Amino acid sequence: MITYLLNGEVSLFISSLVVLIFAFAYHEFAHAIAADHLGDPTPRSFGRMSVNPFVHLDRFGMMMLVLAGFGWAVTPVNPSFMRGNPRQSMALVAIAGPFANLLMAALFALPLRLIQLGLLFASLMPEWLIWFFFLGVQLNLFLMFFNLMPIPPLDGFTVLMGVLPPDLAYQLEPLRQYGLPILLAVIFLPAFIPQLPGLIEFLGPMVNAIFHVLVGVPMSQAFLLF
Repeated sequence: MITYLLNGEVSLFISSLVVLIFAFAYHEFAHAIAADHLGDPTPRSFGRMSVNPFVHLDRFGMMMLVLAGFGWAVTPVNPSFMRGNPRQSMALVAIAGPFANLLMAALFALPLRLIQLGLLFASLMPEWLIWFFFLGVQLNLFLMFFNLMPIPPLDGFTVLMGVLPPDLAYQLEPLRQYGLPILLAVIFLPAFIPQLPGLIEFLGPMVNAIFHVLVGVPMSQAFLLF
């Protein structure tokens, strides 16, 4: 993101930052809602049952997102309070975050879809607003697929633990202690080993496929229409 500012693309920087604030915040809010619904009072006790996006953000995590392109936010939950099987309950809480990103992507896609269908005219909208909607779809889909990767501490690993047989889940559980080094390797190793696909190359086709479904055109063709 910082490269937008360095290149003088202030509107893209602001649009990306606003989209990511809401994408991160309501991803975490969805975790809090799911945990609260399952009987865990922890998110409510930490003031996380709020539509205010800023209560869900981690200051350092967002600062790293701007500076390094890699950030985070965390929702406090306690599976011991949740109804049902703890692994399965945590899986439900985990999947709620990516689902929220999918929902936000669909909302951002709506005006672009209306433009594509001829029901809304792009000429009536400033270019920065179209970019804002475009980034809203793209970044939320990227965050959704990124978080669904089955790597600790991402949501995908918790979902995986909830659907695997108990004995296999027990065997994989120790991977959590190595989650951060594994995740950093996945993110940064492709920069040093060109043979490894980067996150953009790995997740890009999936992001583009859902973008196409939501907007009606592939990402590469979107601005030819708008």
